[in-house]
Amino acid sequence: MGREGFGEALRRLRLRAGLSVREVARRATCGKSYVSDLEHGRRCAPSMPVVQALDQAVHAHGELVLRAGGSVANLANDACTAGSDALGKDADEVRRRGFVGLTGAALFDAVLGACDDPARAGGAIDALAGVLVDHSPSSDSPVDLPSLDHAVGAAKRNYQACRYFQVINGLPVLLRDLRVACTVLEGDARLRAYALSAEAYHAAASVLLKQEDKGLAWLAADRSVRMARASQNPLVIGSSARIITHALMDGGHHRTAADVARKAALRMDAALADPSPDDLSVYGTLLLRGAIAAAHSGERHVTAELLDEAADAGARLGHDGNHMWTAFGPNNVLCHRVHIAVRLGDAGTAIEYARRVEIGNLPADERRASLLLDTSRAFLMRGQHESALHSLRAAGELAPQEVVGRGAPLRLAGDILAGAPPGLRREAREYAASLGARA
Repeated sequence: MGREGFGEALRRLRLRAGLSVREVARRATCGKSYVSDLEHGRRCAPSMPVVQALDQAVHAHGELVLRAGGSVANLANDACTAGSDALGKDADEVRRRGFVGLTGAALFDAVLGACDDPARAGGAIDALAGVLVDHSPSSDSPVDLPSLDHAVGAAKRNYQACRYFQVINGLPVLLRDLRVACTVLEGDARLRAYALSAEAYHAAASVLLKQEDKGLAWLAADRSVRMARASQNPLVIGSSARIITHALMDGGHHRTAADVARKAALRMDAALADPSPDDLSVYGTLLLRGAIAAAHSGERHVTAELLDEAADAGARLGHDGNHMWTAFGPNNVLCHRVHIAVRLGDAGTAIEYARRVEIGNLPADERRASLLLDTSRAFLMRGQHESALHSLRAAGELAPQEVVGRGAPLRLAGDILAGAPPGLRREAREYAASLGARA
């Protein structure tokens, strides 16, 4: 991006945080005049270590990192190799200070700001479980369908922004209200209530899979499919097939998952003579789900075919959109190519695909964070521990709830620490400890 845009963003974020130029310079270990020059466009956007330090100083949670431009793979490489001329400081010290900042208040506050007491998250999941198994008669209280539509959209947006605690907290009441709507409404209004219920159960299953609660996730996914069928809406039915596929994969049933995704995509393909953006997005996402499942089964030929078909759907769509909450588009297809290459052990291929992703065009933080995590794994497979650490850190800055307290990122942090060279071991140990990981 241009230097004026970066400087304006830095100034806006600094003012939002209530910080003076002097304080930002102190926190980022650089000169006051340097920060002022950046804000006024008198200097180009700095190297990535400096960007990361400034990002932490103004509590931007990754916004400045993303605004600094480049692919995710280049972002990680720049963080590891950029020189020290911009700051007049040693680059290792810049990285160390920025790293310590990440493992301190900024990251901690970002996570706890969403859930003050960790016990509350467990309590919210218990409440969600209660709703999922509740078969008591629904009340005949008034139903406001537009408000329910808005609430389902908010749950979807929170999920895509990796605000998982907010999703969990809001779902119990929402699902109860939707059950009432499905009971008391009639005609097209009832069909719409079924469709909204399918989307809400989809969100529930997705967030439960993030929490690695497989049993409840499967129950929610099954409810999503049932509600989708009741809605009689082919798009909603196809969309709910995605979460069933995801749940099957999470349970290790990869061949069945691939079969479900392919059949659902074939049913849609038969009706795509003049597809809408919603049609192409759901169809393309089903193909991507099938490709991942096929890759887990070791079916490379099938995987490649499904990826190519999804790429064709993305090209026909022509942009990275969020139709039917799919975040589908050409860049999302590339993200899945990265993920699948990592799964198949092709680290070099994964990194090459990652270099081609325009991360700023991805419409959901969940997609961006997942890409960063996959890129971190690819770097680790190649023995590039510093790049792996910086990619993992970038994911944590962008979407703390995607990283902190979650099993796969914790294991990734532990693996990075286990093989870290001596010069990186302190940073890796401190960051892994901040996430609760052990070597």
